[in-house]
Amino acid sequence: MRLIASLRASSRSPLLQVLKTSVAAILAWLICTVTLNQPLPIFAAIAALLVVQPSVNQSLAKGIERSVGVIFGVALAYGASLLFGHSGWIVLAIIVVSLLLAWALRLSPGSANQIPISAMLVLAIGVQTPGYAVNRIIETIIGAIVGLLVNAAIVPPVLLTPAHSAVAELAANVAAMLRTLAESLRSPRTTAELATMLTEARQLRSQRDSTAEALTRAEESLMLNPRGGRHRTILTRDRELLTSLGILVTRVLGMARALHDHYDADLHDDPVVASIALELDRAAHDLLLLAKDPRPAAEAHEDADPITAELPALTAPLVVAKPDAQHWILVGSLMEDLRRVREEIIGGTD
Repeated sequence: MRLIASLRASSRSPLLQVLKTSVAAILAWLICTVTLNQPLPIFAAIAALLVVQPSVNQSLAKGIERSVGVIFGVALAYGASLLFGHSGWIVLAIIVVSLLLAWALRLSPGSANQIPISAMLVLAIGVQTPGYAVNRIIETIIGAIVGLLVNAAIVPPVLLTPAHSAVAELAANVAAMLRTLAESLRSPRTTAELATMLTEARQLRSQRDSTAEALTRAEESLMLNPRGGRHRTILTRDRELLTSLGILVTRVLGMARALHDHYDADLHDDPVVASIALELDRAAHDLLLLAKDPRPAAEAHEDADPITAELPALTAPLVVAKPDAQHWILVGSLMEDLRRVREEIIGGTD
């Protein structure tokens, strides 16, 4: 069952992607049949199939990768056939030489695999077919160009919504963890509850990383995309917000760790701890407001009205003249992390 599961993707590709790939392969085949008088332009169809990717930028990269591999492979095979003929050992030798050449040039896996494949086909079939090598290069280039044009012309995908949702979800989870910390400072917690809190805080790191990957995919989908211009402002703001959220994740995890390690039963009677809990609630509140602000983060920081329009909200930084000696390690750690949290949410330093 695990083997079967490994063959299946976690999600289907959009049906539109399947249709675009089919259209590109058919067009490449027909164009090569008419222009090159090739009855079976397989190289063109293969190139079109490989080039149609989730983004136009990836299509361009695949087209170049495929074309470079074919050209190197064909040239290598053509030169070897002129020098050494067409014996069987030449085919085996050309495989090794092709792989070594790709390794020496640090080519991508797609180009590295394409070189020996193209070389073997030229040596195996090109002997009986005059002009086979040149036609294979032309076929590949035509297929790559057709795939790129089809992917760019037929509704290029914009992966903005998944990335924006991922950033908003991360902000909500960080705010929820801030509130969890506040509640843990107000009311007693068992050892198991503190361990669960720390585990949930640690999970924010993996969510931060997956959110960064979603933003990267969204940025790639906008490159060379005719519809990308109007979406870049939102994506830029999401990237700025993720930068702040990355720092907040680190600080929240630090507070969770400090509370887990230095928790004691008398903690809730300390008025300073109660003040920190209140500030954590305010930080969670303002973080959600910041995540909803449609303006870029830098612009939002210049005018604090949208952030402090509702109460509670972060105002003046919390000052502790003399913490309880019993909790001074925990209080000092929480105060420093809270200071950084405040800076990231409202901007500026104190």
